[in-house]
Amino acid sequence: MLTRRHALQVGGASIALLALHSRVFAASDVVDIVMAGRPDGSHVWFDPIGVHIQPGQTVRWTNNDPSNAHTSTAYHPSILDRPRRIPNGARPWDSGYLMPGESFEVKLTVTGVYDYYCQPHEQAGMVGRIVVGHPPDRDYPATVRAGLAPLPAAALAYMPTISDILASTR
Repeated sequence: MLTRRHALQVGGASIALLALHSRVFAASDVVDIVMAGRPDGSHVWFDPIGVHIQPGQTVRWTNNDPSNAHTSTAYHPSILDRPRRIPNGARPWDSGYLMPGESFEVKLTVTGVYDYYCQPHEQAGMVGRIVVGHPPDRDYPATVRAGLAPLPAAALAYMPTISDILASTR
């Protein structure tokens, strides 16, 4: 027989489980990327450097480097006249300088490949790539497909391949 006390316990446990499930679901909508560096500033990076997300997910960059300010900046002509390396119709972003402990978020809704960099550290290879959804190959900018975009050699040397990013999430 179900007593009032037992019903309240079962109901309370169900509500707690539902709340936990909602938090886990909400947390999965945000993908975290850390801005990091060696204490002496000799090497800086994004971690992870390549991510695969679904349209509508949010990406959050947090500067965990105690020695440097960093940016997360989309490759786009409207920002410092850089080559476009985000999908047509996608909004470019620039976090501005993030001091240690600061974060910046952007929600990516357009399927495709998004390349970004840290303004003061691009020449040091501080770049990253986000693949949103499963865009058909023809939707990738030709320069991304061929790997021949007019970017600094250091940026191209560190940029992960699209196939490596997709393979790591299977």
